[in-house]
Amino acid sequence: MATLTDLRARREALAVQRSSGVARVSYEGRSVEYRSVAEIDRAIEALDREIVAAEGRRIVRQLRVTTAKGL
Repeated sequence: MATLTDLRARREALAVQRSSGVARVSYEGRSVEYRSVAEIDRAIEALDREIVAAEGRRIVRQLRVTTAKGL
């Protein structure tokens, strides 16, 4: 398993490539070519989950629903 530093470096490389509009990412001599920005976003989300797990935290998702009768 990758270290926390490695995961953060990979995420940073993906974020830089996403903002530059280039779909090819190189990291430690490896190269990955993504087909779309959505695919890069999914890879970033997956790395975020791995980083959170490595830090021993949980991702807290909360959904609040509010309603009103409109009166």
